[in-house]
Amino acid sequence: MNTSTEEIFNSLKKTLDSYYPISEKTWEDFKNICIIKEIKKNEYAFELYDKVDAFSYVYKGLFRTFSFNEKAEEYTKKFFWETKFYGPMVALLYKKSINAVVQAIEDSIVIDIKHDKYRKLLEKYDDLKFFHIFYLEKHWVLERDDIGSSLVLDNAKKRYEKFNEEFKNIINRIPKYYIASYLGISPTHLSRIRKELKKNNTLSS
Repeated sequence: MNTSTEEIFNSLKKTLDSYYPISEKTWEDFKNICIIKEIKKNEYAFELYDKVDAFSYVYKGLFRTFSFNEKAEEYTKKFFWETKFYGPMVALLYKKSINAVVQAIEDSIVIDIKHDKYRKLLEKYDDLKFFHIFYLEKHWVLERDDIGSSLVLDNAKKRYEKFNEEFKNIINRIPKYYIASYLGISPTHLSRIRKELKKNNTLSS
């Protein structure tokens, strides 16, 4: 790992502060519940039916969460990249095994945050409570509502156009078959959509 520990933690602090300013006292206690990890490309951060005790912050790299349908076919649920958090929050809250896999698409560096200790810090520090509230408000309420509406109301072409816009900064890092899996279509169907959009000069990548 060529990156310094200080640089990695500074990135996490900056991300926390972007939701709500975190005091130095809170930050010192927060760092004590964190562990830096390297995860290689194609390795699993979490595997199906694991019981886990932490969620993670992505300092460097790219991940996808995937599960399986009734035909035992993979489908990609979400992507996570730099400055994003990922983790099986329902499983952590209820201490259950997880029902999805988190896989590194690139060589990655993450910070694991111990969930039980994080919950104790939430009880102790108001600034961390506000971070938690504002984070949930943005990512678990507003974004999930938009995603749900898109999946129900939009056709495959429209979903891809929205995907291309939402993930424009990282779309060239994501293999096309993972994009197709996320959109719920075949790679062949995605290829046809991309060809049509390129023909109409409406595809940016």
